[in-house]
Amino acid sequence: MSRSGELDEFDRKIVEALLADGRMTVTELADRIGLSKTPTQLRLRRLVESGVIRGFRAIVDPAEFGKEHVAFTEVKLSDTREKALGEFNTAVLRVPEIEECHMIASSFDYLLKVRTADIRSYRRVLGEKISSLPHVASTSTFVAMETVREGRLAI
Repeated sequence: MSRSGELDEFDRKIVEALLADGRMTVTELADRIGLSKTPTQLRLRRLVESGVIRGFRAIVDPAEFGKEHVAFTEVKLSDTREKALGEFNTAVLRVPEIEECHMIASSFDYLLKVRTADIRSYRRVLGEKISSLPHVASTSTFVAMETVREGRLAI
C-alpha cells in the first residue's frame, strides 16, 4: 500500500478520527466515518498492518511525572559518513531523556528534543549522556519557556 496514493476518503476519515480519539471503539469509529462495523474493522486492520497507523498510545501530562523541562539541543558531529551517522542514531535510542531526534539540513547535524525535570537535570544529561554520544563535536541548547502546540499531525 502506498502511504498516500492508495488511501481513500474512508481511510483518511479513520485516521483523522483516531488522531482525535484513539480510544473509540470500532462501532463508534464506523458510525463516525459512515461505514458498517466489519468494513471499518478490515480497513483499520489494513492500516495497522501496512504501517500507516504505527500504534496507539496514551498522551500524558509530563508535569505529573516531574518532566516539565524541555530543551532543544543542536548537535554537530565530527564525522557525517554513514557509519558515524548509524553509530550516533543507535546511541541516541539508548538515552531515555531524548524524546525526539531529527537529522537536520543546516549548519548542525541533529536537533534533539530533551525532556527532564529541570535545568540541573538537563545539564547532567547534556554533560554525561549527549556530549558522550559517538562523534559529537559540539552542542548548543535552546530552552523552551512554554509549549503552545505539540504532537498533532495534520492530514
